[in-house]
Amino acid sequence: MKVLVPVKRVVDYNVKIRVKPDGSGVDLANVKMAMNPFDEIAVEEAIRLKEKAKVSEIVAVSIGPQQAQETLRTALAMGADRGILVRTDAPVEPLAVAKLLRALVDKEQPQLVILGKQAIDDDANQTGQMLAALLGWPQGTFAYRIELGEGSLEVTREIDGGLQTLTLALPAIVTTDLRLNEPRYASLPNIMKAKKKPLDTLEPAALGVDVAPRLKVLKTVEPGGRQAGVKVASAAELVSKLKGEAGVL
Repeated sequence: MKVLVPVKRVVDYNVKIRVKPDGSGVDLANVKMAMNPFDEIAVEEAIRLKEKAKVSEIVAVSIGPQQAQETLRTALAMGADRGILVRTDAPVEPLAVAKLLRALVDKEQPQLVILGKQAIDDDANQTGQMLAALLGWPQGTFAYRIELGEGSLEVTREIDGGLQTLTLALPAIVTTDLRLNEPRYASLPNIMKAKKKPLDTLEPAALGVDVAPRLKVLKTVEPGGRQAGVKVASAAELVSKLKGEAGVL
């Protein structure tokens, strides 16, 4: 059984984001980049399924600039078998990503696609759902637990009221949530081995997908600073301030 795991190169979650002076976007100059944390969870889950002898091959996929090879090498060092880079320097929106992944699914014929529920740079939470719609495959989003059976997949997912368990017929799409697992650190020997694992590079045009953006960012601004709080002497004064100053009542 083959599993496809998309991984995205994003700004490291420990980095404080800076907005460009002209407000055209986020400043990425000299910024540490890393694999999207939700995608790390997806890679880890695929590896655990392989360790249980339920998966035979893990293919990691990244869509982005040439530097995204580093993200793929991280996935390979964790335990993925080979990587595919769809190289493009242009910003790629979720729909274009889903179309590229659909083309790769048609090419690779995996039985399962596991990806992070969202990327921490745009927080769109759309790609997995769009890919499932394009393929006509069942989907289990916000996965809390995954159990792979014979021709089916049981996904326990997080919802507002608690947990919900779904049984999906394979092939299927799964998006991972934070509590699914804790990703492993790649050991030095595995990092060295990852350099010899196959990594193919494709262009979006070779997959027949137009990645031209359909949205235009008008302006990017930093959130306003947090204002100091005030102490109130009574509940009546609190209600008065909420009603008169905050305007929330």
